[in-house]
Amino acid sequence: MNASDAAPAAGPAPDDGLPAVAPQLRALRRRAGLTLEAAARAAGLSPAHLSRLETGQRQPSLPMLLALARIYSTTVSELLGETVADRDAIVRAADMEPTHAGGWTYVQAGAPGRGMQALRVRVPYGSQGDIVRVHPGEEWLYVLKGRLRLRLGDTAHLLGPGDSAHFDSLTPHRLAAEDHDGVELLFVHTLLQSPTATLCLGPLTGELP
Repeated sequence: MNASDAAPAAGPAPDDGLPAVAPQLRALRRRAGLTLEAAARAAGLSPAHLSRLETGQRQPSLPMLLALARIYSTTVSELLGETVADRDAIVRAADMEPTHAGGWTYVQAGAPGRGMQALRVRVPYGSQGDIVRVHPGEEWLYVLKGRLRLRLGDTAHLLGPGDSAHFDSLTPHRLAAEDHDGVELLFVHTLLQSPTATLCLGPLTGELP
């Protein structure tokens, strides 16, 4: 056993709900064959901070869980010790019920409760183009029909059918349809348990350039 895996000195009592999380963090790190120092370095944490997470003395934030899940090649659900019932791998078109929110139309294209959420999205012209989205995780989108105006940080991009984008969603981003007929997208993101009706909506901050 590595010296870094030795039991640390007693500390404050863990917060409610953490005892189930902390052992998972340590077990999955060991399953990945990583020392405390190596895992902490990859996650951008100090070894002491990661040790406190593994012993339940600190509450992990969602960005930390997302980073650790990627490093340990697992999902946030597994880090949290959650188990889910067996689900079909296939999602039939007849079962895809559209949801409308803020003028956009969302259709689930993947099973619920997984580490990624897959959607088919229709963005009408003039809808939500002034909303900046900033949240933990990653996003991948693929333009099916129409043209998308995507702003990442200070840079604007125009995407047409067949174009795609993959970015860290902590980068401030805005999406808008370029044409009056709107735009249709395939959209995958890793925002944990995001309700479709409130997907990534942020504050209004002005017009999209």
